[in-house]
Amino acid sequence: MQQSNVYIITFSVILTVVLGLLLSGTSQVLGPLQKEAIALDKKKQILGAVISGEEIDAMTPEQINAFYANRISSVVVDINGKEVTEQAGVPVTAENVDIAKNYKKPADQRLFPVFIFHAEGNNEAVESYVFPLYGAGLWDAIWGYLALDTDMNTVGGITLAHAGETPGLGARITEPGVQERYVGKEIFNESGELVAISMQKGEGKDYSSDPHKVDGMSGATITGNGVNSMLQNYLGYYKSFIESKKSNQAVAEAI
Repeated sequence: MQQSNVYIITFSVILTVVLGLLLSGTSQVLGPLQKEAIALDKKKQILGAVISGEEIDAMTPEQINAFYANRISSVVVDINGKEVTEQAGVPVTAENVDIAKNYKKPADQRLFPVFIFHAEGNNEAVESYVFPLYGAGLWDAIWGYLALDTDMNTVGGITLAHAGETPGLGARITEPGVQERYVGKEIFNESGELVAISMQKGEGKDYSSDPHKVDGMSGATITGNGVNSMLQNYLGYYKSFIESKKSNQAVAEAI
């Protein structure tokens, strides 16, 4: 009986070590692939705010990476719109800022990435600025990317995503038809006040004459309210940066 127990214990230890080594090896092999997949998905979401989903779907992963490298640059700013290049002695890049983790910090302690979409073949010419968004829907996190034209007021496009909204209801924020409602809308009113864009309750009304409202999603009021809060909050966080670009543009036009 004693010999049997020793055998069982020895076998269990060896099996545990072997399985541990196998899992460790699998993690080392799959880890980089998972990171690449996450990075690719992020690039697709950013690009989705400035080019059509059909264009993105037609690209291979290699083409997406190349297009992103050729057309997108980025900076990181703080709540005051000042560029941040390092934190605690560590270089900071927009692609490495984790918006979800930053979301848990006070706004004045967060880092805010800005992605800049350039004209084809001309890295000096800017076509739009893309701002990450993050918030809460009905059941879980929602997030997205909002592109503003160079007037820093007109929406050029938006991508929205979610972790667990209800299919056919709040999950519809990912539908192109819902996202297209934001194109051409404006975030500042005629008085220069930041009012963002508000998704309305219900669905089927025409808001084409109101630059700050979009039609809602039937049965998804709470998710819509989450999108509204997300837009209002993050445009507020980026307000200093946005206004600095508006001022620079006004000066350039006056020269």
